Amino acid sequence: MIRFILRLKIIMAIPNIEKSGINNDVTFGDNVSVVEPVNLYGCTIGDDCFIGPFVEIQKDVIIGDRTRIQSHTFICELVSIGSDCFISHGVMFINDVFKKGGPAGGDRTQWKETIIGNNVSIGTNATILPVKITNNVVIGAGAVVTKDINESGIYAGNPSRKIKKRSKHNDV
Repeated sequence: MIRFILRLKIIMAIPNIEKSGINNDVTFGDNVSVVEPVNLYGCTIGDDCFIGPFVEIQKDVIIGDRTRIQSHTFICELVSIGSDCFISHGVMFINDVFKKGGPAGGDRTQWKETIIGNNVSIGTNATILPVKITNNVVIGAGAVVTKDINESGIYAGNPSRKIKKRSKHNDV
């Protein structure tokens, strides 16, 4: 049995191991806090932002000033998030909608962009497909946003729908 295990180790391939971290191609504004481990590359982070642990932000993503990104969030390419936003734990952004019935396989021409306005809060474990979300919106925890949101308010559900108006007096 020991010979078998030793032989098995000899014929097993060695994986290419890459480390997560902050690449030197990230542009940071002033007074940014980052809690490691994170995977940040090719993105732009505005002033006074917070990035929690276990977050991945991919290239060409733009994060506006005073925005907070909580732990375990994934922000893929082609996403722009405005200023004064709050992205809660475990939020997932999607840029590949399987246009041809399956993954695009890295073909960026099949990907779509997501634009998040200013003063937007996105709840825990929400999923955001390629959409545009206007300013002053709250997305509830677990919501799945499949269509553009053009009117301020509070949205929840799968697919998300407006459940309440949002005004300056009832901000969450």
